[in-house]
Amino acid sequence: MKRIWAAFVYLATGLLTATASWLALGVLLLSVVVLPLLPITAPAIRRIVDLDRRRLARFTNKTLPSPEPLTGPWLHRAQRVLSDPASRKDGTWLITHALYGTVFGAIAISISGALLQQPLVPLLWWSIPGGFANSFGVHVDSWLKALLSVPIAIVLTLIVTQLPKLAALDAKWAEKLLAPPKASLEKRLAEVVATRAAALQAHGAELRRIERNLHDGTQNKLVGVVMMLGLAERTLKQNPDNALQALLRAQDAAGDALEELRNVVRSIHPPVLEDLGLDGAIQALAARCPVPCILQADHLGRMPAAVEAAAYFAVAEALTNVAKHSGARHAKVILGTDGSRLTVVVHDDGKGGADEKQGTGLDGIRGRVAALDGIAAISSPEGGPTVLTVVLPIGK
Repeated sequence: MKRIWAAFVYLATGLLTATASWLALGVLLLSVVVLPLLPITAPAIRRIVDLDRRRLARFTNKTLPSPEPLTGPWLHRAQRVLSDPASRKDGTWLITHALYGTVFGAIAISISGALLQQPLVPLLWWSIPGGFANSFGVHVDSWLKALLSVPIAIVLTLIVTQLPKLAALDAKWAEKLLAPPKASLEKRLAEVVATRAAALQAHGAELRRIERNLHDGTQNKLVGVVMMLGLAERTLKQNPDNALQALLRAQDAAGDALEELRNVVRSIHPPVLEDLGLDGAIQALAARCPVPCILQADHLGRMPAAVEAAAYFAVAEALTNVAKHSGARHAKVILGTDGSRLTVVVHDDGKGGADEKQGTGLDGIRGRVAALDGIAAISSPEGGPTVLTVVLPIGK
């Protein structure tokens, strides 16, 4: 029963998107006639086709990646629409889905509706003066005609049990039409390989940084504590009156070592993320920023720890740059999510001209984000403003 219901929902919603496809085809034909409209209408058509990709993914549990969005200046979008294989696939899908989606959806809805009507025929025909016409146009005005609903219901039930096969047939050719072109798959594979290499490089760099911090900072302080305790021991044996001062110095050194160790732990995954969540942790960063900074955030909820940490460190590094280099008077952090991606924007009204090669930490942000298959982009023209945008997939 669950499979039948899933198939019915898939086919019925397909009728809705097929109706939208008919409308989109009309817009597409108008755009072909009036070519300047094509770069404007193509992104909207892409979004309609993406609805079917998501509908198919819910039914088959197979995610079909969406093509890259058609963005940029008008001329750039015009060139992309005319040369992009994915745009041609969008047009092919609109034509085929408008036809088959309408037929398959109409079959699923009409057969299911007729089946639901059959049990009501024997119960209602006698209460309506002159009888009524059933789903197949038969005028029911006697018990003999009313009892025909029983074999009709049996036949309709058998047909309804075949809806999963009809939906599977629809989904099979939908996967072929909506799958990205081979060139897109090759490009995506290259991106995955590059991302994996970046992740391994970032992981190695992070391990080296932690090892360096532990060796140069925490370990040296702990060695100092051991030496001070040894000195305190000798002082206690030779001059007990002076042993207290030696123990107090050792205690202070142990406190410094503990603080150093806490800093190393915070650099791996800040505890504030566990306590306050991402929005609360970044609100704390904004409050500590020397430049007046405001936070604008949706209700984010909890996300994977690696995503929260990457976003937190990106904002921390960006606000550090704002304070040190930008000369800005105001800064803003914007957090938002669409359910599948987290977008972080850090904006300042400073002098601009940020350079990734000048030790500003932007290269580190890019590497940490790339390791999670995310995107980091910066716009910083001379004279400002500087805008850092980070987009991270959150795996939902």
